[in-house]
Amino acid sequence: MASSDFKVPYQRTGFVPFAESLNGRLAMLGFVIAIATEALSGKGILGQLGLG
Repeated sequence: MASSDFKVPYQRTGFVPFAESLNGRLAMLGFVIAIATEALSGKGILGQLGLG
């Protein structure tokens, strides 16, 4: 049997491009939401949480 006979299914867990791009998009969304809530409330992130 040749090594090309074995097919590895597409992996969607671990450090794969799909997970990294999803993580990056969610991080960007979180930053935008944090900046928007800071602009609307007039308080910083810690102030909104009651820590500052």
